[in-house]
Amino acid sequence: MTARIAPADLAACRSAIRTGSLSFHAASRLLPAAVRDPALALYAFCRLADDAVDEGHDKTAAVLRLRDRLDRVYAGRPVNSPADRAFAAVVESFDMPRALPDALLEGMAWDATGRRYDDLSGVLAYSARVAAAVGAMMCVLMRVRDADALARACDLGLAMQLTNIARDVGEDARAGRLYLPLDWLREAGIDPEGFLADPTASPVIRSATKRLLARATRLYQRADSGVPMLPAACRPGILAAGAIYAGIGGAVARNGHDAITARARTTKGQKLGWLMLSTLRAGTTLVMPRPATLHAPPEPETAFLVQAAARAAPAKARSDALLAVLAQLEARDRGLSA
Repeated sequence: MTARIAPADLAACRSAIRTGSLSFHAASRLLPAAVRDPALALYAFCRLADDAVDEGHDKTAAVLRLRDRLDRVYAGRPVNSPADRAFAAVVESFDMPRALPDALLEGMAWDATGRRYDDLSGVLAYSARVAAAVGAMMCVLMRVRDADALARACDLGLAMQLTNIARDVGEDARAGRLYLPLDWLREAGIDPEGFLADPTASPVIRSATKRLLARATRLYQRADSGVPMLPAACRPGILAAGAIYAGIGGAVARNGHDAITARARTTKGQKLGWLMLSTLRAGTTLVMPRPATLHAPPEPETAFLVQAAARAAPAKARSDALLAVLAQLEARDRGLSA
């Protein structure tokens, strides 16, 4: 059963991705239509929700609206907007476990509360929610529920988010956001508040950015071992997504790991090259043996996503942790509106 997305809604989703997520839009061209179309709906819903929280004046209200929108999607009564209608069709057609978009909601709630992360595990926990959850949902769209494949998809999501964080250190700092592990900064004598007040590309910040990208590189490599578990027609697109994001990390490295004074960018020509290379690499997955790293356990921070996506009868209720942070936001919202 394929998702029955109205053509006009799909066109709106495609437009949102074309302007808001160029890397995914490029990689999605290599996916078969049966996966590409629901993936566009998924990414459009997530992209627009993320933009509302990141760029909106009232982040708390944006998260609470997203909670209500997800409630309506899973009740079969989506908000009357193209992205919501399209995502509702995806949820119904693919039996999308609610824990996966709820994880995304929790990550955005953490953003709305201004949460910072004491160590790398905290950064990975955040990345699991805002990115690895999307990787798990992509597996669901490909009708893949194998735990090993899901773990490697989550690795790819983590790697992409660590790359995003590394690329956006300066942009985030100027907006008052900090995603680098606080213990890395404090061990080097950097006061996080002082850095946010005056973001500079000091050797310590460059080193932290380099460490983050080194972890991302290891995750990209392990994620590749899961590609043979995917339908053959989907492999070029997934390899391309990883290659394009890894290329962004390479651009940060070429800037001397300075993500403060310049934002790393890749060219259309580079993206085209990665698309072509990914098509060739996908061919090798048909004949090469599956690497042992395929069976590595998931990162502790993504294990809950693997379990949720692999489960035949996923739980419908929200987690206690998510309910707690939503209650915190509701209390804040009532205080602001009083």
